Amino acid sequence: MPRSIRIAIVTASLVLAMAAQVPSVAAGGAPDPAGKPGDAAGPLKVFVLVGQSNMQGHAHVRTFDAMALNPTTASILKEMRAADGTPRVLEKVWISSIGCAEEEQVGRLTAGFGAKNRGPKIGPEFTFGITMEKFLDEPILLIKTAWGGKSLNTDFRPPSAGPYEFNETQLEQFKKQNKDVEAIKADKAKATGRYYRLMLDHVKKVLADIKRVYPDYDPDRGYELAGFVWFQGWNDMVDRGTYPNRGKPGGYDAYSECLVHFIRQVRKDLSAPKMPFVIGVMGAGGPIEKYTKAQRRYENVHRNFRLAMAAPAALPEFKGNVAAVLTETYWDMELVALRQKEQQIKPKVESIRKEMKEGKRSREDGSAAIEALYAETFNPRQLTLLRESTSNAEFHYMGSARIVAQIGKGFAEAMADLMER
Repeated sequence: MPRSIRIAIVTASLVLAMAAQVPSVAAGGAPDPAGKPGDAAGPLKVFVLVGQSNMQGHAHVRTFDAMALNPTTASILKEMRAADGTPRVLEKVWISSIGCAEEEQVGRLTAGFGAKNRGPKIGPEFTFGITMEKFLDEPILLIKTAWGGKSLNTDFRPPSAGPYEFNETQLEQFKKQNKDVEAIKADKAKATGRYYRLMLDHVKKVLADIKRVYPDYDPDRGYELAGFVWFQGWNDMVDRGTYPNRGKPGGYDAYSECLVHFIRQVRKDLSAPKMPFVIGVMGAGGPIEKYTKAQRRYENVHRNFRLAMAAPAALPEFKGNVAAVLTETYWDMELVALRQKEQQIKPKVESIRKEMKEGKRSREDGSAAIEALYAETFNPRQLTLLRESTSNAEFHYMGSARIVAQIGKGFAEAMADLMER
């Protein structure tokens, strides 16, 4: 491992330790978006958003209402909705998105550009666009490429990182399982970098004909690649084969090295050598120091991976042009507390359900008893939060608009800070 990466990982550990002091942006404070209008006569600002399922976004629009239950998210919600309560359609922000649906999605930014399955949903793009529109006060184009279940070590691997190399443990395991090692290597070589190339091809396709996406684009003004946001990591974090020492310090150093290559390569391939780059550091589960007893078994793995993700932002060459946003700080700790409280009544609930299944209680009587138990345990506001603020699994940030909306806003604030620098 290069010495620079080792130093960066140590620095990243300090960054994560300071998360309580800097709640959203791990590299610099955020400017006031409302106070920095852009030059409307300048080039069109283009932002590229890339990653896997959490960049796609799994927060269903039905979770919007629960945002009103918290002052911080309530203020964000006001900007996400039109006067009639429907999701706002931004007048100055356009988007082209692939990977979230079977076909490319284009149009003015609104809700529905998240993962298509069982939608409509939002990802970070919605509040990213809202916040950047306030900051720039001029037309903006977002190009989003996100596919679920994709790794950096293989799928998004940039050419400069070299070929994927199987370690000795993996090769020995293949032999024990009587697998065709050469065939496995060939398949891996074919898969390596495929989604990096797809991402790059789509960005170039959109830039070659911007009017197809943003009809009012003025070619005389041109465009500027104003920033890149990277929000990926789950598949690498859970990959025991690629990262056999993931539970030990430095277990994800290879991820840091590959991400450094990615940043350099994407800037080179898009001819944008100083393009601001924001890393969304995986934070599903929340701050590690607040983990519940059930989460403790993942503590070392999660900490090591978060350090590895944040590390590139601490390198001297990336000072002032790469930032790491700690998404753990947006985790819904209020909901976590309510779910822990819910566990206390689960035995009673299960007992009632068992009686219903055995015919000792009618469905109506059992349902009423369960509802009464919840009413005794939680007030109406808590029940609303418990039942209506989530729409997906924890690794998808619970499909919560309360979380995802803050993440998108945090990405935009970090980007605005880098742009000012």
